[in-house]
Amino acid sequence: MDLLTLKSHAKVNIGLQVLDQRKDGFHNIHTIFQELEFHDIVTLEKTDEGCELSSNDKSFPLDSTNTCAKAYTVILEQFPNLDGIKVHVEKNIPQGAGLGGGSSNGATVLKGINELYELGLSVAELQELGQEIGADGPFFIRGGTQLGEGIGEKLSIINIKFDFVLLLVLPPVFISTAWAYNELKNGLEERVEKAKFADLFRRDIIPFELFKNDFERIVIPAHPEIGKIKDALINNGARFTSLSGSGSTVFGMFDEETAAKAAESVISSDYRTLLTCPIHS
Repeated sequence: MDLLTLKSHAKVNIGLQVLDQRKDGFHNIHTIFQELEFHDIVTLEKTDEGCELSSNDKSFPLDSTNTCAKAYTVILEQFPNLDGIKVHVEKNIPQGAGLGGGSSNGATVLKGINELYELGLSVAELQELGQEIGADGPFFIRGGTQLGEGIGEKLSIINIKFDFVLLLVLPPVFISTAWAYNELKNGLEERVEKAKFADLFRRDIIPFELFKNDFERIVIPAHPEIGKIKDALINNGARFTSLSGSGSTVFGMFDEETAAKAAESVISSDYRTLLTCPIHS
């Protein structure tokens, strides 16, 4: 096999607490990662040497900063005699939207190279390599629904199936994750006790009001339209609505597709919207 095409899925965060800053400069978090059907398409092809990147998206970086290139580099460190790879990414997931597109692309390349070259790396070994390409990299190796702790690399599978339809609203706003963490750190000394998100899912009725995203108190004042989108989703039948990651995507969870489509019809045409569903591993 010389060619492989894989889906590279997006994610949302259902609840996201930023707990404290670590000595390495990163922050400990507590979140539920949920993989989505919404995806990019990654095509990998064997070459003689190196990593060649291409994409339909003109803003997609084609140098060593790209997570796909990083994925090849970290595998090459373990397998120095490995031949090359050509990677084409058909982008649908926008950058700077809190949907994990970059980390997902990198994790998909890790899995793809492992399969294409029959390297025999285990899920655990791929997750360890995934830490080197992005904070969400380890999650995307297995996907599904997982509790994320540490910087997102400490993962626990949550055996629950969401029967919700998600409406994603993607305003034309780029939010830097570094900026969001920097703005948020001033209030970390006042953190409340960590919510036990996984335990909340085990209740008969899920108390979504307890699933808070700490970035909202930074992002919404800076970008008031995000607060307006959340209000519109709740006012039009969403069971739960939240910023994903540090944004800018806002998502609403609906019981039925018809309800989600009705809400989509009242969202401003200034925003890209799409319907998707959770993936269960």
